[in-house]
Amino acid sequence: MTWNPAALPTQSGKTFAVTGGSSGIGYFIAEQLTAAGASVILLARSEKRADAAIATIRTVTPTAQLAFIPFDLASLASVSAAASALPPVDGIVLNAGLTSATAGRELTADGLERMVGENYVAHFALVAQSLSKVSGRVVSMGSMSTRLARADVTDLLQESGRYNASKAYAYSKHAMQAFGFELDRRLRASGSSIRSLVAHPGFAMDVQAPNRGRYRQISVGERFGQNLLRPMTQGKDRGAWPAVRALIDPAAQGGEFYGPSGTVKGRPVVARAVAQDYDPAFASELWRLSEQWAGIKFDL
Repeated sequence: MTWNPAALPTQSGKTFAVTGGSSGIGYFIAEQLTAAGASVILLARSEKRADAAIATIRTVTPTAQLAFIPFDLASLASVSAAASALPPVDGIVLNAGLTSATAGRELTADGLERMVGENYVAHFALVAQSLSKVSGRVVSMGSMSTRLARADVTDLLQESGRYNASKAYAYSKHAMQAFGFELDRRLRASGSSIRSLVAHPGFAMDVQAPNRGRYRQISVGERFGQNLLRPMTQGKDRGAWPAVRALIDPAAQGGEFYGPSGTVKGRPVVARAVAQDYDPAFASELWRLSEQWAGIKFDL
C-alpha cells in the first residue's frame, strides 16, 4: 500500500505510549497518533511540560485522549515505577533521550554513563518490566549517528580511555537499534505475536516544524543555526513519521527499519540500518550487559 503520513488509518480504540512525548519528535508522534483517534500516554520527566504538551495537542485535536506517567530516564527506580503504572497498550515508542552531553563523562543515579544509561538502558528496563502489557508493537528510535562510529561492545560505557560525547550518543543509538532487532528475533522465537521495529527520524529540527509555541522554545541563535541547515533537514513533525509508520502501518513487519526516503529527510520508507546492529552476536552480548546494568533478567 502507498503510505500517506498526512492521512493515517484510524486508530480509534487503540492506546499507545510514547516516551519523551512532551517535546520534540515525541510530541509530534503523540500529536499525530491522537489526530488519528488513538489515546496516548506521555511518559516524561516533567509534569509541567507534559501538561503543556497535552494542552497544545488539544488545540489541534480537541477530543484527544491523553495521560501522563512520570518517567525519569536517569533513574531505574523511576523507570520501574513507570512500568508498574503503565496500563495495557497496543504499542509503545521508545523515543526519549539526550541528544547532546557535556564534554566530561557524567553518570546516572545508578552509576551508568549518562548517554547510554538514559537513552538505552532505561528503555531496556522499561520494556523488560512492561512487555506483558503490550499487545502490538515496540518501536525503538535509532539514529543516523550509528554511521559515524562503530560500537565497541567491550566498552559501551566508556569506562576506559578518553571520554567522547559524540561517540557516547552513537553508542546509545547502536544499542537502541541492536536491541530493537534482537527483541524481534526473541519475540518470534518465543512464539509471541508482539513485534519489534526500529525507526530513525533523519535530520529533524524544530525550526522547520509547525510552531507549537506552548511547549517549544527556540532561541534566536538556535533558529539562525538551524535555518542554515534547512536544505538538508526537515521538521520534527516529519521526523516523527518513520516511528509512526513503524507503529501503525498494517503492512509493517517485525524487524523492519524505517527512515526518511532521502536518508536525512523525506517520506517514511523501509530502510537499512548499519550492519553491526543486525549482528546477533553483538546483540546477544549487548543483551547480557543490559541485564547486568539494569539489574533485571529479561527472558522471553
